[in-house]
Amino acid sequence: MVYVVERYLPGLLRSELLLGLSRLELVDEAEGEAAVRYLGSTIVLKDEACFCQFDGPSEAAVAEANRRAGLPFDRIVPALTVKPKGEGR
Repeated sequence: MVYVVERYLPGLLRSELLLGLSRLELVDEAEGEAAVRYLGSTIVLKDEACFCQFDGPSEAAVAEANRRAGLPFDRIVPALTVKPKGEGR
């Protein structure tokens, strides 16, 4: 299942956020056959917000992956990914 992790980080520098997000990839690697996989992020600079997508078995597993990466979050919700026609899954 895909989950979106919402982060609202007022005052956080873009470089600090990018560094933190890079740790999510390391969490993936540390898990080997990881149950949680980081799919990417959308950063909304004007709103000081970041929305990250994960594939994982549960909200709790996604939350734990974010805690291990040292990234705070405000909410985790199940989501659907919609891609343009012709683009692979």
